[in-house]
Amino acid sequence: MKPSTSTARSTARSTAVQPSAALPHVALNVSQLSWTIEGKTILSGVNFALQRGEMLGLIGPNGAGKSSLLRCLYRFIRPTQGQISLFSQDISELSPKAFACKVAVVQQDTPHYFDMTTEQLVAMGLTPHKGMFDTNSSGDSEKISKALEKVGLSHKLYQQYERLSGGEKQRALIARAIVQQPQLLILDEPTNHLDVRYQIQILELVRSLGISVIASIHDLNLASALCDSLLLLDNGQVSAMGTPTEVLTEERIAQVFGVCAQVMPHPQHANPLINYFYGYQKSYGHQKSTMDEVVVSHSPDTINGVKTPS
Repeated sequence: MKPSTSTARSTARSTAVQPSAALPHVALNVSQLSWTIEGKTILSGVNFALQRGEMLGLIGPNGAGKSSLLRCLYRFIRPTQGQISLFSQDISELSPKAFACKVAVVQQDTPHYFDMTTEQLVAMGLTPHKGMFDTNSSGDSEKISKALEKVGLSHKLYQQYERLSGGEKQRALIARAIVQQPQLLILDEPTNHLDVRYQIQILELVRSLGISVIASIHDLNLASALCDSLLLLDNGQVSAMGTPTEVLTEERIAQVFGVCAQVMPHPQHANPLINYFYGYQKSYGHQKSTMDEVVVSHSPDTINGVKTPS
């Protein structure tokens, strides 16, 4: 199959800039990143660059390697090969304190802090900037107050963190990240377990911070609406990178996610709006999917040569 123009553009954009080059506009540069564990390759030859101030959405099916890639980026796991540069410096050269001053992480599941108030949790973001015996100043208290105000939790200042709702906990963790004053924010499925209103609210909040962000997102429509660019992983490799319009094509969604979809411009923001077709499993006792039925004709009941479920 001849690649489309958008495919060519996306492939070109997925190539990372070489670490030795001057990178005045690049926040994060990943070059030939691979990770293998117990003989199984999880990530293979991953290349991409995140521009300063850009919000990059990391998308892909379950098991594609999204969380593993993010864990490499925030140094939870060490890749088998490749290089990760943060503002032109190899992250392996940074001390834990220096790294924490530059990078904040909001993980997939909200941690448990049973004995902390919301204020105390957010104050943890100050830790990388403090010496061993430093105490919080009035300026620090102001930073905490402003961060809580930004996420809409000023009224929860003294409430126990464990008593916050799921959406409130995520916002509190983002407030902690704001206080940390990072140059890069990494989020692993920040909208996990949240209802649609909080999903939109959390990502709009993150986008408004004006810093470099990389976030794994399951909802393709949400990623399309709120991310500047998308990195699509499939089987541990980069399938495409580019703008939402370049990446989220009907053909690619069918190939990578195994579903038929109709893609059209969203009436509000004009980025891709994905409408899915249904009927892949005719009965719960049989796993046969109509995605297996590929047809050559382009009749009204087909999408990119793939028969839509009837």
